[in-house]
Amino acid sequence: MSRNKVAITVNQNTLDRVDQLVSQHVFPSRSRAFEEALEEKLKRLDKSRLARECAKLDPAFEKSLAEEGLSGEIDEWPEY
Repeated sequence: MSRNKVAITVNQNTLDRVDQLVSQHVFPSRSRAFEEALEEKLKRLDKSRLARECAKLDPAFEKSLAEEGLSGEIDEWPEY
């Protein structure tokens, strides 16, 4: 995957905290610290979006769809 440079502006307190983590070898560099933080945030947003979409589903309707799909196929299942 290709990597691109971007410029960001952060407050001094945030930068000091990142620098401290880099000096403690938690991250190899500022860039890696910000990259990992951004990736983690994006993953959490994706999870919360999925949860919101799932919450919109009607469990009774979804169950009826699943049962409808199974009822037509159950006779075709081999017996073991």
